[in-house]
Amino acid sequence: MQKNYVSNSEESIRMFKSNLIERLSKVHFAVPLFIFIPAIFIFIYKAFTAGAGILNFGLYFVIGLSVWTLTEYIMHRFIFHYHPTSAFGKKMHFIFHGVHHDYPRDKMRLVLPPSVSIPLAAAFYFLFASFLAPKLLFSFFPGFLLGYLIYDMLHYAMHHHNFKSGIMKSIKQHHMLHHYQDPDKGYGVSSSLWDIILRSGFKKDSQKR
Repeated sequence: MQKNYVSNSEESIRMFKSNLIERLSKVHFAVPLFIFIPAIFIFIYKAFTAGAGILNFGLYFVIGLSVWTLTEYIMHRFIFHYHPTSAFGKKMHFIFHGVHHDYPRDKMRLVLPPSVSIPLAAAFYFLFASFLAPKLLFSFFPGFLLGYLIYDMLHYAMHHHNFKSGIMKSIKQHHMLHHYQDPDKGYGVSSSLWDIILRSGFKKDSQKR
């Protein structure tokens, strides 16, 4: 994705003529916490009432968390960075991700708004429900949701917080290189694991710079 413009303003640009749709496209970064933390605990409760044991629950919870990291990578690389050729496709691309690259510090468009995150979470839930037994689903899905929540909170923090921890500074640097050096590399946001495995990360000399 070629960058023609990058703003460092924290203000939001208007994207839609409709006031309602414009409001639905924005969200305070804390809103996902109020939506998905209760959902995570509800699924954990349902897992144990469905008969999941501690070890079984822990295993599938970690698998769910791991599957999120791959899902995050695939969506970012192959959906958000898909290069459409039609005028409509380019417009949709800008709405879903291009605006973030043009306005990376926009405080109101750094986490997914509920108008997108809730339907997307429901779609994933029904996908996993199609092949997982209830006690496995209720163990797996809260891990998947926690992975998404970590991604959302980390993504916001990367654009608005200066980390002192070596690990967090490294994670932020990986994402900043994606924004300011090469948007066709560094697709992992909460983790660079899949960039390493699939060789889409940055060379060490780029990381040092």
